[in-house]
Amino acid sequence: MTWPEKELNPDQLDCFQDLVRRRLDQPIAYLTGTREFYSMELKTNKHTLVPRPETEMLVDRVLQLIGDKQSARILELGTGTGAIALAIKQHAPQCLILATDVNPETLAVAKGNASQHRLDVQFLLSDWYHSVSAQPGFDIIVSNPPYIAAGDSCLKEGDLPAEPRQALTSGESGLEALQVIIQQSGEYLNKKGWIVLEHGYDQAQEVQKMLQQNDFVEIGLLTDFNDLARLTSARKSS
Repeated sequence: MTWPEKELNPDQLDCFQDLVRRRLDQPIAYLTGTREFYSMELKTNKHTLVPRPETEMLVDRVLQLIGDKQSARILELGTGTGAIALAIKQHAPQCLILATDVNPETLAVAKGNASQHRLDVQFLLSDWYHSVSAQPGFDIIVSNPPYIAAGDSCLKEGDLPAEPRQALTSGESGLEALQVIIQQSGEYLNKKGWIVLEHGYDQAQEVQKMLQQNDFVEIGLLTDFNDLARLTSARKSS
């Protein structure tokens, strides 16, 4: 429609029709191989969750917490494409960032993105905290973990069936990963360190309760572009 005077040659037409067929069960980001996040073009594939715009709020909040403290030590759990860690590093280059993921193929994508953007982020294969050293501690722990309940019908809708299941759900309630991250965070956070988490729109109350039970204070909630509760941050009690 844009160029009605131009015709596709047979190879171009075959390519177009192939993309249309593949789009029936794959996200566009998997077809193009890239997704923009925080003004960065990141490689993505079937081993990674496609970065979402609302997750940029995690980066905003972490950068706000860093402030002038450019030497902060940051741990990102479940890095996927590396989007969060790389965006933070790009805007706070003096920070020391360790980003983990349990899937080696996913971690390879994150490392490739770091290399492409020439950002010095350390990556570690780890099931949440399992392979992370508790000393020295971290000033901030940030994560966008799997939080959809295993039986939620949304897992069968849109692009979600094509994305890695373990990046979307961690169990029956969807709170399992959040619980692990919160409960074990005290061992890895420095005195008065912060935790910043993305969660489901209907999970804010449960997340707040878990944080309170684990001695966190200054618990704050942020809403996404649709005014849905999406992010909670809290400070470790001294």
